[in-house]
Order: sequence, then C-alpha cells, then structure tokens
Amino acid sequence: MPSRIPDMLANYCDSPHPHLARPATIAPMGTVSKEILEQLIEFDTALLANTIGMIDSTPVHEWYMGSSIQTVTPGLGPTVGVAYTCELDSSTPGGTASLEDYWQVVEQMENDDRPAVLVVQTVGSRPDHECVIGDGMGKMLAAVGCKGLVTNGGVRDVPGLMTIPFAAYCTGRTIHHGVLRFRAANQPVQVGGITVRHGDIVHADGGGVISIPSSCVRELPKEAVRMLAFEREAHLLLRRSDMRPAAKRAGVQELLASYGFKQVPHTDR
Repeated sequence: MPSRIPDMLANYCDSPHPHLARPATIAPMGTVSKEILEQLIEFDTALLANTIGMIDSTPVHEWYMGSSIQTVTPGLGPTVGVAYTCELDSSTPGGTASLEDYWQVVEQMENDDRPAVLVVQTVGSRPDHECVIGDGMGKMLAAVGCKGLVTNGGVRDVPGLMTIPFAAYCTGRTIHHGVLRFRAANQPVQVGGITVRHGDIVHADGGGVISIPSSCVRELPKEAVRMLAFEREAHLLLRRSDMRPAAKRAGVQELLASYGFKQVPHTDR
C-alpha cells in the first residue's frame, strides 16, 4: 500500500511545531481504573448491553448507538477505552485547517495510562464526504494508547488500520477529505443517536457500540460473569424441541431469579 504519511503531515501539521503545543488543563476524569477496562475486554458488547439493562436504571436510549455506526475493521475488538471527544469538519469546501484541538486530544491521551477511544462528531456540510482518519493518523493515535475510533463520518485506508491494529466504527469508507477543521475538544458529541462525553467508557465490537453508564461501570465485569452463565443456561433451555413455549418462558424467569437478576425499571428523561 502506498504511504500516505506525506499527505497526512501536510494536512495535520498546520502549526510549524504542533508537537510543542501543550494541552489545556482539564478537570480530572472519573476514577474508572485501567484494571476495570482490561476486564471489560473479556466480554462482547451485546452481553454487556444485556447486563446493563438488568442492573442499571439509565434509559437504554441514552447509551447504545444506532445501526448507522458499524465496524469496518472486523476481527478487531472488543474495543474498550476512555472517550476523548471532538468535532470535525472535513467536507465543507474552502476554509483553512485547524488542528490544535486534535493535538490537544493526542497529548491528553498520552498522559493517561488507560486505553482511549476517540469519538468524533462530524459537522461538515457534505456528510457523505466526511473522512475522519486514515492509517497514518491511526498510527499516531495508537502510539499514545488509543485503541479505536467511533464516528458518524467515514474512514479510509482500512487495510492499513487493520495492520496497526486500530479499530474503526463509522458510517463507511470515504476515499479522501477536504481541509481538516477540528474543534470542541472534550465537549459532548452526538454520534449514533446518543450523547458521548469526555471520560465516558466506550465498548464496541462487530455488534455495535455502547457508552457504559457511569453508575454501573465498576460493577459491570462481575455482573457480566453472572449474565454469561445465565445466558448459557437459558440458551440450552430455549433450544429444546421437547418443551412448550410457556414452559420455556417460565424456565427463563426461574433462571433469572436464580442468578439474582430482575428487570430494573428505567426512568424517562
């Protein structure tokens, strides 16, 4: 694959010395430990979503992304990390590059020993032409501990991303981009129909993307172990051809009770 590094540098280095720019001071993020994030890698995203629905009252529409956000790097993941957020316009014709917010986020990732996920809301005037990263930018982000990207825009150089490895969850592939204008570093963004905030914990795989509610993230690994055991028993029961649907329904309810799960009421917001 031809190298795109010269092109990347021309577009991403609008400052004569971008590596010297210091990130703005930000408030400390939540105390979700690196150990918790490492444990969450052991579970697929759908299992965690099922678990959250049973143990947490956060309305479900607030934390799972819609079907427009899909992996283009199958086989990579689960991807888990602290959300670093920004907006990007890479499609509106004209204008001048603005990269300070991007470099700010990169340096903040470097100073955080936990894995990161970059979450980018594209805001340009030609949504189908948005292209957030290629393999050059992917290498830069991976080098500072970023495991993947989640965006409502596109990406390119997917074979190169796979070799890094760097996961991408997006709307598809876009071959090129216009002038890159990053802004709103660390501000809430709207991607996949939900709001993601700087410091949220993102979990993604081939099934989709969730932003784990802060109210349950620390207990989620041990609760997911219970959910995994419950689902295995429930699936054995559901597969049986010698049981009537009503008996299966009752059996699943009994299993839920035996594993200590009950449907948590969700409040509307």
